[in-house]
Amino acid sequence: MGRTMTLKDDFGVIAWTRRAGNNLCLFLLFSLFSVSVQSDIVFPKDHHFSWKAGQWGQCIGEECGSGGVQTRTIWCVHMEGWTTHHSHCLHMDKPESQRHCFKVCDWHQNLFEWEVSDWGGCVLVPFFSNELKLRTTECITAQHGIQRRKVNCVRTSNHTTVTLRICEFFSQKPRVEQACLIPCPQDCVVSDFNSWSSCSKTCGAGLQHRTRHVLATPMYGGASCPNLTETRTCSSSVDCPAGEGEYQYSLKVGAWSECRLPHHKDALLSGRTTVDFSASSNENNTVTLHTQASHHHAHHHHPHAHKYPMSWELEVGYKTRQVRCTRSDGRNAMLSLCTKDNSPLTFQACVMPKDCQTSDWSSWSPCSKTCRSTDLSPGYRLRSRIMTHIPVGGGKQCPALEEKEACHIIGDLLPNCPSYVWRTTDWGECRILPLLSQQDRRLANISILCGRGIQTRKTYCVQVPDDSAPHHRKEVSRPVNARLCAGEEPPLAVQHCSIPCQHHCLLSQWSPWGACLHDNCKEPQGKKGFRQRRREALWQSSSPPETCPHLVEFIPCEDPACYLWQVQQEENCIPTKGSCGPGAAAQNVTCVSAEGSSPVPIALCVDDPPPTEVACEVACPSDCVVGSWSPWSPCSHSCTSKTAEGQQSRTRTVLAIPGKEGTDCPATPALEEWRVCNDHPCMVFYWEASAWGPCIEDAFMDLNGTSSWNGTPTCAMGVQIRKVSCMKMNVGPVISKRCSDSARPESVRPCLLPCEKDCIVTPFSEWTACPSTCMPENATAATQSRYRTIIQRSANGGQECPDTLYEERDCESLPVCPVYSWRTHKWHSCSLVPDSVRRGLSGPGEACGNGLETRGVSCVGEMGESANMTECLRWAGPLPPQIRECRVACKDDCTLTSWSKFSECAGCGSSRSRKRSLTGRSKKKEHCLDEKLHPLEETETCPCDEFLSQPYGNWSACLLPDPSPPGSLQGWMSHREVKECGQGLRYRAVACIDQQGHLVNPTHCTDSGYMVEVCHIPCPLDCKLSDWSAWSACSASCGSGLKIRSKWLREKAFNGGRPCPKLDLKNQAQVYEAAPCHIECSQYEWRIEPWSICTINTVDDLPACGEGVQSRKIRCVKQETASGENSTLGDSLCDPEEMPPRAQVCFLVCPNDCVVAPWGPWSNCPLQCDQGTARNRSRHILRLPASENSACPELVQSEPCILNSTCFSYQYTVSDWSTCQLSENAICGHGSRLRLVDCIRSDGKIVELQKCEQFGLINKYKLSESCVVDCPVSCMLSEWSPWAECSHTCGNQGQFLRTRRILQEANEEGRPCPNQLTQIKPCPIRPCYTWRLSDWSPCTVEGAECGEGLRRRSLSCVVDRGNWPESPPQPVDEELCGDKLRQHIQQEMEQPCFVPCPGDCHLTVWSSWSSCQLTCLEGRSFETTGRQARSRAVIIQVMENQGSCPHQVFETQPCKGGKCHSYQWRTGGWSNNERAVWCQRSDGVNVTGGCFPQKRPTTVRHCHPACTKPFSHCTPSGVCGCEKGYTEVMTTHGFLDYCTRTPGVDNNKKADVKTNSGRLKPGPSQVQDLFSEWTLRPVGPDGRVKLWVYAVTAVGFILILFVIALSFLVCKPSKTTKTSPPPQKPLTLAYDGDMDM
Repeated sequence: MGRTMTLKDDFGVIAWTRRAGNNLCLFLLFSLFSVSVQSDIVFPKDHHFSWKAGQWGQCIGEECGSGGVQTRTIWCVHMEGWTTHHSHCLHMDKPESQRHCFKVCDWHQNLFEWEVSDWGGCVLVPFFSNELKLRTTECITAQHGIQRRKVNCVRTSNHTTVTLRICEFFSQKPRVEQACLIPCPQDCVVSDFNSWSSCSKTCGAGLQHRTRHVLATPMYGGASCPNLTETRTCSSSVDCPAGEGEYQYSLKVGAWSECRLPHHKDALLSGRTTVDFSASSNENNTVTLHTQASHHHAHHHHPHAHKYPMSWELEVGYKTRQVRCTRSDGRNAMLSLCTKDNSPLTFQACVMPKDCQTSDWSSWSPCSKTCRSTDLSPGYRLRSRIMTHIPVGGGKQCPALEEKEACHIIGDLLPNCPSYVWRTTDWGECRILPLLSQQDRRLANISILCGRGIQTRKTYCVQVPDDSAPHHRKEVSRPVNARLCAGEEPPLAVQHCSIPCQHHCLLSQWSPWGACLHDNCKEPQGKKGFRQRRREALWQSSSPPETCPHLVEFIPCEDPACYLWQVQQEENCIPTKGSCGPGAAAQNVTCVSAEGSSPVPIALCVDDPPPTEVACEVACPSDCVVGSWSPWSPCSHSCTSKTAEGQQSRTRTVLAIPGKEGTDCPATPALEEWRVCNDHPCMVFYWEASAWGPCIEDAFMDLNGTSSWNGTPTCAMGVQIRKVSCMKMNVGPVISKRCSDSARPESVRPCLLPCEKDCIVTPFSEWTACPSTCMPENATAATQSRYRTIIQRSANGGQECPDTLYEERDCESLPVCPVYSWRTHKWHSCSLVPDSVRRGLSGPGEACGNGLETRGVSCVGEMGESANMTECLRWAGPLPPQIRECRVACKDDCTLTSWSKFSECAGCGSSRSRKRSLTGRSKKKEHCLDEKLHPLEETETCPCDEFLSQPYGNWSACLLPDPSPPGSLQGWMSHREVKECGQGLRYRAVACIDQQGHLVNPTHCTDSGYMVEVCHIPCPLDCKLSDWSAWSACSASCGSGLKIRSKWLREKAFNGGRPCPKLDLKNQAQVYEAAPCHIECSQYEWRIEPWSICTINTVDDLPACGEGVQSRKIRCVKQETASGENSTLGDSLCDPEEMPPRAQVCFLVCPNDCVVAPWGPWSNCPLQCDQGTARNRSRHILRLPASENSACPELVQSEPCILNSTCFSYQYTVSDWSTCQLSENAICGHGSRLRLVDCIRSDGKIVELQKCEQFGLINKYKLSESCVVDCPVSCMLSEWSPWAECSHTCGNQGQFLRTRRILQEANEEGRPCPNQLTQIKPCPIRPCYTWRLSDWSPCTVEGAECGEGLRRRSLSCVVDRGNWPESPPQPVDEELCGDKLRQHIQQEMEQPCFVPCPGDCHLTVWSSWSSCQLTCLEGRSFETTGRQARSRAVIIQVMENQGSCPHQVFETQPCKGGKCHSYQWRTGGWSNNERAVWCQRSDGVNVTGGCFPQKRPTTVRHCHPACTKPFSHCTPSGVCGCEKGYTEVMTTHGFLDYCTRTPGVDNNKKADVKTNSGRLKPGPSQVQDLFSEWTLRPVGPDGRVKLWVYAVTAVGFILILFVIALSFLVCKPSKTTKTSPPPQKPLTLAYDGDMDM
């Protein structure tokens, strides 16, 4: 079977054909040929040559319009394709080569356009033979189809059609056809049959039936539905007794006629009713009413006559019906056989029908889509009309009162929809308080806190203007509801910030006092000067050290000198005569600065210069020799007061005694010199500067108001001022002259004035909506509000913020809802069926019985004036009844008194009653005494106003009071802490129940509908730690180390308070602080006094010279102690190893001996103390010996450098880092960690840092680095949203909900976020009143056994709690549900139905709707709406009535939520070579239809060849086998040869006897016979295929593949074809039907 798809376009037919067995090359050539031929070929009959015409050329002409000419080429071709001479073709068949045309110009383009219709339905493509064949292959997904549309070229002005060629000149003609897909044909699918019904007769022969229903209707050309009913005869074992009536008779009624008005009295004859007993062909016996066609228009509506009626009146008419007697075989019988005594009801009073009447349509509302959005969904618009007359008596139901239609489907002319974005206010001030725990807040001085904190800002939603230009962040837009920005993540509302800390100054030691200097050395004045000392601020920080104390101190002094003479060099003494005696020494004199000792021009030194030569003396051999002066001792006092004066001394010693002729030694006092030092008074002065004041405008500075700072314009320049005063130490301020004016700090400095910042406020939001409807009387006036948000606070004198951020106003006064009421007229008298009708139908009788009475209704306004009925329909509530049943008493009727009044009530729960009694003859009539028909007493429960409260559901969470009062908006960035604990309220809903147990409005029981209880939310308690412990001792006993202090746990956190820091094993908080510390290694030092005079033990009177002893005093004193102070301590505090000797051997040189000076200091060893190096010291000769023979002692000494003995190396060492040190008032943020450096000697002793510096060592260690202490940020939450509307309008399932979101997650030891981000509060429990529609009643026929009847349903008002089925609805008064009549109008309350008579052929009731099913391709559906079906089957009760049976019916309806179903054949197990086969749907339902018939598995199995041997049979495996008790004997080909009885085995047991040949597996026996004739047998004697067969098969398969590939390469089409095939049409998917895919 080939598959064909044909696509037709303007050029020709292009066909793709694929047929099994076609040669591939032929197919490709044919395709190419069919594509390339695009010109017209004219084939004359019985001729090999034909004319061929080229395409028409362009239209050529001098002017635009119809005078153009088109030409084309004509040539003669042979049928094989080659061109030949014109003479070979018939001249009379030659096509035209020239034609007139319309020359199109460019300006014509605006005059014409293509007009295309919508695509038509998808139609199946017919086969080439133009006949539809039976489907023999299964359709997998879809069938090829074609859909077409009309394309015309039209004038743009009036849309009249013109030739297509005009539009083709400008643009290509749109496609007129396109391929499409039609889903596979879907056969009708029906269910399995249900079980057989019972036999229609209990005796004799009858019928029974079974039915099935439609699950899916046929679509897209699928097979139609089979018969839904099966009928078969049945017979009872009981014979029908003879002589009993063979037939059953039933009274059958027809449908009631339309209601009609009574005729005029003169038309009695026309109203006569007759019973027709004529023997017609169908033996009908009917009661017929002969009436003339009478036209009554009273109940028709003329809308223009009275558009809106002022009152409604109803008319009473009558209706009739046919009655007949039917026999069980379907024939009619005499009426008397059915009616017995009572005559059937054939007439009835009725209300004349009135149709629903409506007003004209209102105008269309504006389109709901006002802007172009991205989702491209259309908008809609509405129009409505009102009911002006309700339908009565089965009149036409109201049409739709509201219409909706799409508008702005594309919307490309609309403006773009507004987009909404989050905006933010400025950041608020930086606050540190939220970072503190409860414990710290009580202790902290908030005003001095600094370091890292947090700042917050508000986010609000604004509408972005339509144009897409970028906007400045400060652009102010009107705030809108935050829900409009819900799709975007709001910007951060919390961020870190910092307040700079004022650092404590780390100061160096004071320098020594300087020289006495003039205040200004450039302009020296007067005899008064100052001595200064300085210290430096060591802190290196970005923050200015505003709190540093003074760095310079002054002392007044006399005779200041800025420049001094300095004697630089003193040469050796050169005697003037000889080798000893008086002489002179030259000295170099320079003028130096008193401050820095640097040389300056000599002119600056004011005093006379010292001499360049100094007198001196070289000792002769017999002279006394005195040593040089020692350095001056430290000054005894730092300053001079009235009681104390500073002094210092120096000494020298006698080194050699004189001879007899030599110069004598000086006296003992001359060996010591004293001088006054620190003679300045004890008065220290310094400058003290206050903190800088604020930046203020400077009236004298004119910098044009602005300056440029880093290239950006800034605000105006100003000045800062501070107070500077001269202070006297420990006294207070003194006059400025006492301090050095040159060191005076500046008191004014320029600064940048802070910019003026105006307050920026958003515009007010839109006013909230007011109610749009009218207000009921006594209702409180509605209000509307609007707000605005401060974006930027004013600062530095900018414009202040407005006071009003929230405004509220009353809504414009809405009209009070109008008051209309129904006015009822008097009831008319009871209307019966007219006498003429009665007499005609039922013979003479009295005018009595049941009838109807009506009354008119009109509408009145508040003042009693008449009004349109439409006003009352809208405003007046339920319409009062206009019609009621009545009775005109007949002679035989029972007469009763009126009801008495109800008895008194005895309270809630009691009942009351009323009575009546029979009167007159009725007391004696039997049927009147029946109290069921005529009750004489009525009781009812008394009304009750007592209600019962029933708490329902759980308590709500504890809700804290709202912090901001209603109607006010809290101030901008008001930093109130959101209260999370304390006293609140919790709510529980209360159901209010009346005495019947019905739910009523909660206001009957409580004011609010709640039980309210005070509750408490426990406040979170933060982790509490102890105060800091005292500092520990320094970790280093000498040098630099760390000291530590810590905190420990006091109380753990509770209720979500701040968590504790990490705990150690003992459950103690690991909070500690480590700070650097330094302990001086040599706090105490040995203080030595000068040596005593060298004491020589002399014998006799020899000169006292030679070796002797001298001693000195040694004291242990604290370092930096002045020499005069008496502060001697115990020797144990000083290092005993460094204790200098108290006595030593001394040598007083004898006369005439050589005298040398004391040893100088040792030279330095190399830094590394290398082995083999030495150090030296030297001395010089002070006096030469008298005799040349006596030598002087050695002048140079040397000793090896030994590590840690005579030589030491030094290096820097650092302590551990401290913890991150913050400012005293900071909690977290940026700080620094510190460590200290020491100089350590190679023997491990820590020495002064100067030692390392002396050796040129460079300290590479970093002693401070910045660090960050993370802030303990507590969780920050937004405010609670307003309570949302209740989730249910009534019932006990409603809840109010509000939410909040996390603005800042908790960090470090901050307070964690609470779990509760949503809060729920129950709604008050209001009763749910609803109309409940009952199920349809069974079909009832009034006054007969069968025929046309009605089934009804009723409306009842019920109340429920909204949690059905826990509390099912309970019936209540109808007034609570509203207008019952309106509900009746909207519902169908009656349906005609049919009760079949015995013997009638009839339809079953509708089956239930099948499950929703979608049309699917490959298991996927392309539609959202499915279909479901239901059906009615035909029931035949009597075979004779078969001819009058109706047809079975089915119907479909669209449905939502459908499923894709697939169908599959299922099989049962084989039994006697037969099995069951059925079709099953994918959800497990067994069906008929749906499965592909050609794929149906076989139900009967056969053996080939047939099993003809004795005792053989066909086995389940499809081969012949032997019966039980027999053994198979097989041929060499594996077929059964014969069956042999199994020896020694009865029929129950079969011996295990091996056959003489191996049994073959079941296989095709004919093939075995075929192979037996071959020379090379592919199958072995054991029935197995030989190995060489597989090899031959594989080689053959490879050869086939090779041939296919080769033919593809040879036949591949050339790419140089001139004519391109037309573009392939897109394959669209469509259904042939209404449903879109």
